[in-house]
This record gives sequence, structure tokens and C-alpha cells, in this order.
Amino acid sequence: MPWNPDIYNQFKNIRYQPFFDLMNLISSENLKKAIDVGCGTGEQTHVLSEKFEHAEFLGIDSSVEMLAEAVQFQNENLRFIKMPVEDLIRSDEKYDLIFSNAALQWSDDHQVLFPELLSLLSEKGQFAVQMPVQSENILNKILFQLASEEPFRTQLGSWNRVSPVLSIDEYAQILFDAGLKDLNISVKVYPIIADDYEKLYQFISGSALIPYVEKLDDVDKEKFITEYKKRISEQFNSFPAIYAFKRLLLYGTK
Repeated sequence: MPWNPDIYNQFKNIRYQPFFDLMNLISSENLKKAIDVGCGTGEQTHVLSEKFEHAEFLGIDSSVEMLAEAVQFQNENLRFIKMPVEDLIRSDEKYDLIFSNAALQWSDDHQVLFPELLSLLSEKGQFAVQMPVQSENILNKILFQLASEEPFRTQLGSWNRVSPVLSIDEYAQILFDAGLKDLNISVKVYPIIADDYEKLYQFISGSALIPYVEKLDDVDKEKFITEYKKRISEQFNSFPAIYAFKRLLLYGTK
């Protein structure tokens, strides 16, 4: 997926608050080796490495565009490499912290993926993950519905993205089964206040919309975006409007 760091970072302040909330759950005790899964532009990994300065951090991502931005933050205790999460779980490396902020919702089959990630924790290692609850967020619902209707269903080759994000109960069970304790699991609303529908469109255009427009030619893409904006404006029929964006925060120690 060709991520655009400039579009993604238009909403940096909105995207950073859950990162800080997740970071504040982490303890510096026994923290020597850490990995940020889906590090993006590396800026948040850099913040983590500065707070936990005695740990070595590795940031991994599958996006060349994002990693090009991350290079500027590299130092002797922080490095970045191109690596999909699928390659990570095939390694035998152990980490004192496995961290991921707003990235694992792009990986499939969490019933398998999460136990595999948790197996990479060292003794007393920490697991800290945040993901948007895509199936409950209005803009995602509108997007999924639009893609399931004609003519877009045919234009997309009947493709639509079903979110892999599980229920809070399922994640609690997975973390418990992996032997994690000190569990801190919550769903939190991070409200976005929009002056017009264009702001809401821009927010999702830098993330969930990308794989849809990638599959369309220029003409169909323009029609899809036009209809999507129309439906956003109909859903939020008066402005300023609040978008109750829900995120899932998971934390535990081994």
C-alpha cells in the first residue's frame, strides 16, 4: 500500500494522543530490548526511545515511503528496517517490549497472529498495542457499505475489507492464555471535531480508504470518492460535528 506520510500526518495531534496513553502504561523496569511493529515514519518510535533511553529500539514497517521518513531518527540505540510482521513472527528473537500503535489492524487473522507475537516476549516482557475499532467506527461503516454496492462492487472485483480486529473479550482471552498479567484493556473514544465533511474525509483518506482507491482506475476512483464524501455529509448533517472515533488499547506483562 503506498502510504503518503504528508496526508497521514495532517492529523498528527489526533493520532498521537492514543500513542501517549499507550506509552504511559509501559514500565522502564527490565526494559532493554524493544520493537515497534508498524513504526510508520518513526517519530513515535523516537519518542519511545527517548523516554526509555536505556533500551535498544527496533522499528519495523513494510512501507518504503514511511521508512524513508524514519531514517532521520536513527541513532546507536534506534534503528529501522523494512520487515512485515509475518517475517517478524518467523524469527526467534525475544523482546522486553513489543509495541504497536495503530498498525496491527492491517494484519489478518488475529487469533493466530497475536499468540505468535506474544510468544516473542521475554520473561517479564511487556505487550502494548493500540488499534482503531474499525467495525464500530462510522466512517469505516460507510466505506464498507459503499464498496458492497453497485457499481463499485463490480469495479472492485467484489473485494471489500473486513476488519480483522476482534472483540475486547477475545483479546482478553488471548492475552490471558499467553500468561500475561497486570492486564489493562480498554476501548476509548478519541473524538474528532470537524468543521465540515471534508475534514472527516481527509482523516480517513490517509489510512482506511487507501486500499479501495488503489483498486480503481482514475474515473471510477473519482466517482467513488465523490459518493463517499456525499454519504459522509449525509451522515453528519450539521457542523461542527463530533466523530466518536473508538480505539482499543491492550497492555499486559509476561
